[in-house]
Amino acid sequence: MKIISWNCNGAFRKKYSLLDSFNADVLIIQECENPAESKDTNYVKWASNFLWIGDSKNKGLGVFVKDYYLLEKLDWSNLYTNHAVKYFLPFSIDKKHTFLGVWTHKNNSPNFGYIGQLWKYLQINIHNIDNSIIVGDFNSNKIWDQWDRWWNHSDVVEILASKGLQSIYHLKFIENQGEEKLPTFYLQRNKKKSYHIDYCFASKLYLDKLIDFSVGDFSEWSEFSDHNPICIEISD
Repeated sequence: MKIISWNCNGAFRKKYSLLDSFNADVLIIQECENPAESKDTNYVKWASNFLWIGDSKNKGLGVFVKDYYLLEKLDWSNLYTNHAVKYFLPFSIDKKHTFLGVWTHKNNSPNFGYIGQLWKYLQINIHNIDNSIIVGDFNSNKIWDQWDRWWNHSDVVEILASKGLQSIYHLKFIENQGEEKLPTFYLQRNKKKSYHIDYCFASKLYLDKLIDFSVGDFSEWSEFSDHNPICIEISD
């Protein structure tokens, strides 16, 4: 099974063919349009097996899989006390593979934006993430940890580790959180403002089947987005 996660930086209807060469089974795409409300017939035809969430039809979180898979949205809560956190899209494939697609959002929160949204989501759904794959744009890195809060990037990594989920990138390249040598994001598409903020965390069930993990190159992808795609290949 080959999995791609990419923040496409909008206008995915014009970019989806860029991913064809990967021949991926699962695409998790941030900032993409909702195919159900698109007037682009080619995009609609291409997105024949998908899930999508978002507040605007032009920019949300989408999951696209090959037609022969049974794709189902999972009924996990996104309500933390009395408000919704976003964006998180839990789904299963063929009733045996559990995924959580991620695109963390500011969500008008002065304190719990981005990684704080994921921290809250994990508090609600910690019982759901065993034997799963969590992948997407976290908008976060250990370098932005703050000493006086308990929902830092490092705290989220520890929560995931307590459930047996580890970052595939860090295992493969033997690097510590916050010391990544391969960026996934370039602020304002500036190569000098590069950060690693896209991740795939997986349980031992999938780590034991890992074939490869790779990060796209700036020279190839900067024309189309401020993010590089990440690619995960797992034997099925």
